[in-house]
Order: sequence, then structure tokens, then C-alpha cells
Amino acid sequence: MSATGLEVFDRTLQITNTWLDEVMATLPRDRKLAWHILGSVLRTIRDRVPVNLAAHLGAQLPLLVRGTYYDQWRPSETPKAWRSADEFLSIVSEELSSQKPVDAKDAAQAVFRVLNHHVDPNQVEKVRHALPEDVQALWPRNNRVSSAA
Repeated sequence: MSATGLEVFDRTLQITNTWLDEVMATLPRDRKLAWHILGSVLRTIRDRVPVNLAAHLGAQLPLLVRGTYYDQWRPSETPKAWRSADEFLSIVSEELSSQKPVDAKDAAQAVFRVLNHHVDPNQVEKVRHALPEDVQALWPRNNRVSSAA
């Protein structure tokens, strides 16, 4: 029996919970925090890559995740010009400042691993290569933990 009465909603809830479980695999087991981490990292990526690439990535996200991804997006103001991993992590950290303390680098890498696992590999590579090199270095390949500082 359907939990919501609509299969599309049940499916997106199931997929979203899988993504959140994967975020929590390397971070505190806190579903609310995992949701905020997922959204903040995705939005930070979205705001840095070209608009067409951001839209292509958004199309591959689960329906529920897509909502937080597009929340408050202003395509005319993107891509942002930040150029370093420090700036990337600072933005993520700022978005998470009202949550439990979590390391922004750990948060970003957890989301990168989820994207590696669930998004088309060619799309992941396009997004990675649209980011500054030191952010790319944070993004583990094949879900291995990166040793980049």
C-alpha cells in the first residue's frame, strides 16, 4: 500500500531517504542535518557551474531533492566567481551555521560520494570539471576518500 497515495511521491521519498542514509554513513546519524548538508552542498555547486550544467544536474536529482536544489536560485546571478576550495567550504559552512557543528569538507565529500553513486558518471565529470581545481581535488573519484587538504 502506498504511504502517500501517489507512487511518484513514495518513490521520491524512498530515493531521498537512501541519499540521506548515504550522507549519514560518514557523518552524524541525524536525518535533519543530512538534509541540510545535502541542500547546502548542492546549492553551492549549482551557483558555481554554468546555468545549463546546473539545469542538467538538477534534472538527475530525485524530485524532492530537486526542490531544495532549486530553492532561491537566481540563474541570472550565476555562475559565481569564487575560485578556491576555501571559498567553497566557507559557503557550505555558512549555510550550515544554524545546524549542529559539522566539518564543511566532510559534508561536501559526503555529498560528492552520493552524487558519484547516483548521478550519471558523465554528468558528474562535467560538473567536477566546471569547478575550480582545488574543489575538484576534494571530490573523491569512485567514492574513495580524498586526501586533499
